[in-house]
Amino acid sequence: MAHIAWLGKKSPFCGNVTYGLSTTAALKQRGHEISFIHFDTPAAGLGKSPEEAVATLTGGAGDNPEVTLPYLVKSQVYTIPSPGAQRELRESLERLQPDLVHASLTLSPLDFRLPDLCQQLGLPLVATFHPPFDAALRNLSSGTQQLTYQLYAPSLARYDRVVVFSDLQADVLLRLGVPANRLAVIPNGVDPEQWAPSTMPESADLLELRQRFAGQRVFLYMGRIATEKNVEALLRAWRLVQPEGCTLVIVGDGPVRQSLMQNFGPECRVHWWGHEPDQAKRVALLQLAEVFLLPSLVEGLSLALLEAMASGTACVATDAGADGEVLEGGAGIVISTQGVTTQLRTLLPVLRDQPVLTAELGRRARARALERYTLSRNIDQLEQLYAELVPEGSLAA
Repeated sequence: MAHIAWLGKKSPFCGNVTYGLSTTAALKQRGHEISFIHFDTPAAGLGKSPEEAVATLTGGAGDNPEVTLPYLVKSQVYTIPSPGAQRELRESLERLQPDLVHASLTLSPLDFRLPDLCQQLGLPLVATFHPPFDAALRNLSSGTQQLTYQLYAPSLARYDRVVVFSDLQADVLLRLGVPANRLAVIPNGVDPEQWAPSTMPESADLLELRQRFAGQRVFLYMGRIATEKNVEALLRAWRLVQPEGCTLVIVGDGPVRQSLMQNFGPECRVHWWGHEPDQAKRVALLQLAEVFLLPSLVEGLSLALLEAMASGTACVATDAGADGEVLEGGAGIVISTQGVTTQLRTLLPVLRDQPVLTAELGRRARARALERYTLSRNIDQLEQLYAELVPEGSLAA
């Protein structure tokens, strides 16, 4: 098995179920050695020591090296490393001697230096490139997302492989000059046994939720509450329709949550759940929900959407990023990023009045997730990609 150095901005111990965490945990389960290199403080926010956090993630303390890099500024979008971060990264890679480096790109200056660094060290370099984009970017029109893609394209062309989540995203990078032989389309994946429709006997979390929302049909948004997620458009449509016998549950936190809560409260049949760190409760919320709604203006490929699909929840999403591609062909309802409130105002009454339709959409969503978006499929494709780059024998048991 290979020793993989995984670079990213998010700490594996930050409590979020992120692409990097689920993927690296699955790789470790298959016997690969994973070294984490990131910009976060170990065990941040969990009240655990680094050793306890490593044990929580890996099943055993100390068997996976972990390196934290110093930074000056770190936000949801970008990271500014400290002056000594590049030296520490080089020394860490020289000490760890991985077979391959896989960087989940952090919108950091280090992203542009990695190709030279890894070439000097003789290490194959893979990037996962997942900045969100929208329909306008597919036509290379102006916008912040296009600038990000244009900025990164020359550097991405120097990585050995660049993992993207959809054919649409690959097409954008191709038109910006990234060679086709450097691109690998490997969608996100979720565990369909963890994220699944309810079974009998139902979990205690689901039973509790059924009591809490007794007599109500639940429509659900789960994700970050930020401007680009366009939750306000969903809330405006919900207030206009206020479907009888239905509750809109908003799960998550973010910079615009407080302002939205002031304008859309219980009188609008909106329940503000807040951040939910417990995965079992998130699973139960998706099992309870009849419809999952994702009104984003920009996306990469939403893990929350894939989790809802695997849970057998009817899904409505905009065509931002790859989300429309995921639901195309009847696996869900795709709406435009333009005029979300107007479209949902028309759609919500139909979803309220047609429970047979929502049940069928949930069945199709689950089938699509099983067909294309399982975590095991994702890891199979990653291992195949690694095998193309690592000398023969390094990936063998």
